[in-house]
Amino acid sequence: MPDDSIKIDTIKPEYAKALEQLQRDCFPTLADNELMSEAHFLNHCRLFPEGNFVALARARVVGLGSGFLIDFDFDHAQHSFQEIIAGGSYSHHDPLGDWYYGGDISVHPDFRGRGIGSSLYAARKEIVQRLNRKGIVAGGLIPGFAEYKDRITVQQYVDRVVAGELRDSTLSFQLSRGFAMRGLLEDYIEDAASDNWATLIVWENPDFKRD
Repeated sequence: MPDDSIKIDTIKPEYAKALEQLQRDCFPTLADNELMSEAHFLNHCRLFPEGNFVALARARVVGLGSGFLIDFDFDHAQHSFQEIIAGGSYSHHDPLGDWYYGGDISVHPDFRGRGIGSSLYAARKEIVQRLNRKGIVAGGLIPGFAEYKDRITVQQYVDRVVAGELRDSTLSFQLSRGFAMRGLLEDYIEDAASDNWATLIVWENPDFKRD
């Protein structure tokens, strides 16, 4: 259940510095060039503030759910994280885009298990439904693969996670939130735990209405 003491707010410039530190706290296995900075978050505030969310424990920033709108081409789905997020600036944001691209969901290690991730996913879904967009698409890391990568292929790993035979801390959670796994993204991000792989995950808006 969500923790009532945690508040979800939209991004504001005064949160940007704390969000940079949150990245470092949440993703110790990521290369420095893969982490977003204060300047990146200030750009998110300028481009799409209503679609970027922070979780607050009183005044402390303890979670982030960021993203932007885009016309995603599923026929040419392969992409890298840096490519699609424009180096972290989210400058590919298209106010008329059909899909919300989920750039990052992160929760401080000290605050995990308190429903913050669920609340951030819910905030994303709410903005998608309010703006009548087709859904959410993202590249999801598979940090549990590190334990298995010398024994099975990445495809075997994600197949077993989808089947419920293995649990991945990220992919299993996303599946439980209604996302479907649509494929693998090779060399998506420089992350040792995921061996640079990601899964292409999609949540389709059940209330989407075509014009």
